[in-house]
Amino acid sequence: MSLGRGEELFADIDLRREKLHNRAFHAILVAASLFGLVMLVLLILDVLWESYQGLTVFQIDLVQFLTQPSSSRAERAGFGASILASIWLMVLTAILAFFLAVGCALYLVEYAPRNRMTRLIEANLANLAGVPSIVYGLLVLALIVNDAGLGSVILAGAIALALLIVPIIIVASIEAIRAVPSGVRDGSYAMGATKWQTIRRVVLPQAMPGILTGTILALARAIGETAPLIMVGTMLHATRYPDGPFASFSAMPTQIYNWTYQADRMFNGLAALGIVVLLIFLVVLYVIAGYLRKQYEAEGTLTNV
Repeated sequence: MSLGRGEELFADIDLRREKLHNRAFHAILVAASLFGLVMLVLLILDVLWESYQGLTVFQIDLVQFLTQPSSSRAERAGFGASILASIWLMVLTAILAFFLAVGCALYLVEYAPRNRMTRLIEANLANLAGVPSIVYGLLVLALIVNDAGLGSVILAGAIALALLIVPIIIVASIEAIRAVPSGVRDGSYAMGATKWQTIRRVVLPQAMPGILTGTILALARAIGETAPLIMVGTMLHATRYPDGPFASFSAMPTQIYNWTYQADRMFNGLAALGIVVLLIFLVVLYVIAGYLRKQYEAEGTLTNV
């Protein structure tokens, strides 16, 4: 009887045509994926070729490039000051963004009442994650650099990048905290633990792999951002090493951006080498994210056993 109903349901459907549509749609998806992958490979190959030309044709000294500050003269320009400035930026950005984002996520999941206002806040946080980065740069330029008189220093750039990635970390932290089974919380309460003890000793250790992964991936996005740093007012050439959060600076992406607009072709080789260094930093951050996630997951498995 069920067979008859199935025949009636699909009587007006041409199965051969539907299979053809499925194959065509699958082919379009594969072609789109391959197109993006091929463009990425071509872009990386072009950067590597430009880097090779910089090392061979223009005789760029790699040690000098990695250790010396920049200069308006291509033969003296280096990337060391920009690398140090980016490290300062990432450390300050992580400190400013992590605790604020995780605290906000804990409040929304564990303490805030489930009402329309909470849902509105979460929806706005998801929308803030998609705001163009230049908007945060303009905000920091107006409120921090100009009105507060902080100036174009590393701390101002870190504030701009922290504002950029805080919504991303909040969304990732909310999902990680909600993924903790409710039975784990109930078991902690049954043992007489308070709410804060449950959060600190049970919820956070279980959610930490997802929180750390989201944080490091957000930092990987921030390290390559150029627009907010340009709005804050970075230097054209990092002629000296930054010695603290209140030093003027030119980070790796802004220094690469400046080199690409120079007339001397040697600066193109310097920019390509800078892109390679920046890509290495990104790969290292992704590796650290994967390692920390596996480490915390292994510790959680052992604890559960």
